Amino acid sequence: MLGQMMDDALTITSLMKFAARVFPDTEIVSVTGDNPRHRSTFGEAFTRVHQLANALAKLGCAPGDRIATLAWNDYRHFELYYGISSSGYVCHTINPRLFPEQISYIANHAEDQWVFVDPVFVPMLEQLQDALTTVRGYVILTSKAAMPETTLKNVRCYEELIEGESENFDWPELDENSACSLCYTSGTTGNPKGVLYSHRSTVLHSLGTNSKATLGLAPDETIMPVVPMFHVNAWGCVYGAAMAGTKLVFPGPKMGDGETLAALINEESVTFAMGVPTVWLALLNYLQESGSKVETLQRLVVGGAACPRSLMEAMDTYGVAMHVGWGMTEMSPLGTYNTLLPWMNDLPEQEKLDYRLKAGRLIYGVEMRIASEDGKELPWDGKTPGRLQVRGPWVCKSYYKLDQSDAHLPDGWFDTGDVATIDQYGFMQITDRTKDVIKSGGEWISSIDVENAAMGHEDVAEAAVIGVPHPKWTERPLLIVVKRPGSDPQKNDLLAYLDGKIAKWWIPEDCVFVDEIPHTATGKMSKKDLRDMFNDYSY
Repeated sequence: MLGQMMDDALTITSLMKFAARVFPDTEIVSVTGDNPRHRSTFGEAFTRVHQLANALAKLGCAPGDRIATLAWNDYRHFELYYGISSSGYVCHTINPRLFPEQISYIANHAEDQWVFVDPVFVPMLEQLQDALTTVRGYVILTSKAAMPETTLKNVRCYEELIEGESENFDWPELDENSACSLCYTSGTTGNPKGVLYSHRSTVLHSLGTNSKATLGLAPDETIMPVVPMFHVNAWGCVYGAAMAGTKLVFPGPKMGDGETLAALINEESVTFAMGVPTVWLALLNYLQESGSKVETLQRLVVGGAACPRSLMEAMDTYGVAMHVGWGMTEMSPLGTYNTLLPWMNDLPEQEKLDYRLKAGRLIYGVEMRIASEDGKELPWDGKTPGRLQVRGPWVCKSYYKLDQSDAHLPDGWFDTGDVATIDQYGFMQITDRTKDVIKSGGEWISSIDVENAAMGHEDVAEAAVIGVPHPKWTERPLLIVVKRPGSDPQKNDLLAYLDGKIAKWWIPEDCVFVDEIPHTATGKMSKKDLRDMFNDYSY
């Protein structure tokens, strides 16, 4: 027997129509290249989305066409998110921090038809345009007055493109399983792989992340997504904010500037923000150096890399609760979110902090398991590490233009490439990436745990750990440190500091200092580049 309920499609179009009707006055504040503080509302933005849809149709876009963006977080990028997908095209967000060769590979692999680009990235595209074999033209995201001189062929100005277009558009009836957006992995091994999201998966992900046990967005909050809109749908908050009527504050090209972030938080009464650890370290450094406060800010979400213990403790002193989340491009991205169980709030502070630093608990919509190398499911005891595998309605089943086998799906599960433990309460903790794990004397050492311990030292700005060859133990950890400005820690002092904080046999025998630790285009430490840098090192 089947139920007798309506089966309206779950589409981004339906989300847009809802937000325009129910939350038309909710603000969108943006820092852009041509305006240090642009103000609009959901109502105004979605009116412009109608104009954009008419303009896209006149450009000759066809259903399923991939339309690329190379842009920072701002209101125009927000309009593209909705205008492209709701028209039946695929919004392909490209990370401008990638190497030019990766950008051209991604654009050609996706067969992008048009590229919408912020002015700051125009010079890069001018150098690449002859290699972009499918691109028919470019739209620069700026006003007519700020339009730059360019050698790009078939180029338009965004504001001129939509100006004069009708504010009415006959939105197509879309299958909820049709593609809406495309994002490529960072490609640390081999070429980047495309993850093709559907309308259904995106709406379900938004519902999952908006539950009170997770992000819990609401009309009385203001969210600042510092996580880039060019990376895995800005962790879904651009859709979640529209669904919940939450004010959006976009930092544009200033997302890494601690002073600008603090000013936006204070002037726009931001209550909630999302980003990678390096962003919050920049904000913390500014607050400590300037003596400023962020009194409206209640909580931060940190993801993309492990949260240093010292960072969470420091933010606590400002009255800001940090919540760790974990996910992947292949997961839309959210899989776990750290909200403590009620009884954990009564634990001693350091024990409570241990729980808060974990990657969190599953959110509804994702299944999870840890497995041994031979595929056997391992216990949730908080001690046994295994390969972390997931599945669910917003987890990719295959990569774009690749066979399903290329997504590494054993028995219908997606292998994340992470090594993790899960405890009896469902709290998951990443202990390493399978390609980064250090195997010393036949036993695993968690490079992440060693890094977090080292980051607790007051003179350490950033720390990384890699495995290097050892004649007796096969591999041993090497600690790589960036000194905090104005400090001069000594190697032996740092290694002695680790005693009692991690297993004794995990403590590296050596520590080296560098001016900078390389990062990937999404802000994560690049262990691959570090291994190349220290290729000749051995104990």
